[in-house]
Amino acid sequence: MNTNLLSNFDNDLNIAIIGASGGIGQALVSSLENTVNVKNIIHISRSNPKINNKTNRLHIDLLDEKTMIDCSNIISDSYKGLDIIINATGFLHDNDYKPEKSYKMIDAAYLEKSFKINTFGPFLLAKHFIPLLRKDRKSIFSCISARVGSIENNQLGGWHSYRASKAALNMLLKNLSIELKYANKNAISVGLHPGTVDTNLSKPFPKSRSHYNVFTPSESSQHLISVINKLEPKDSGNTYDWAGKRIPF
Repeated sequence: MNTNLLSNFDNDLNIAIIGASGGIGQALVSSLENTVNVKNIIHISRSNPKINNKTNRLHIDLLDEKTMIDCSNIISDSYKGLDIIINATGFLHDNDYKPEKSYKMIDAAYLEKSFKINTFGPFLLAKHFIPLLRKDRKSIFSCISARVGSIENNQLGGWHSYRASKAALNMLLKNLSIELKYANKNAISVGLHPGTVDTNLSKPFPKSRSHYNVFTPSESSQHLISVINKLEPKDSGNTYDWAGKRIPF
């Protein structure tokens, strides 16, 4: 069923989803495939999932800048600019690392991995993908962030590596918005908080999940697209939650 989720944008949109094989990334692709004014979706990930005829697939690794360069070169040669970039990647835990409950659990390797994926990777993406944004009409560079990256909102502590890496991401997005005022006045740089989503990232934390509404990836993707649809240049540099409310720094 065709929809018009991006009614505030022009037609023939080119949209790149980085991390498109993850829970939120896959849902974003599915939602956008049914959006009438979307012409091309560039599915960018480390894996090779099935795609339809509106979606094109490219490989990337956030820990390998060369793959970002190769990917951006292909996009530059193949498309007349990008209208929306959504970086849907993120790291909270794996078999080796879990969020710290105390400063006594801080581990240098966990800190490093958190910052590489949540902060360094997105800004290397910005380095190579921002030049791909269209300049003749509104365009968006967005990254999935987190409410726990807000310093002002932090009342609980803990989760040191994840909080710090997302707070740094939010600051870098703010920095980027200032530079874009001069480099591309129609471009918007924002962080997006998807809420608590039923993905592998949140499943190990059932007690935490019980305090919040838990969205399916499809629900979350619809919320995020709605937020993106309403963004204007004045919103650049901020981080917004799934309901469109600004999250303080």
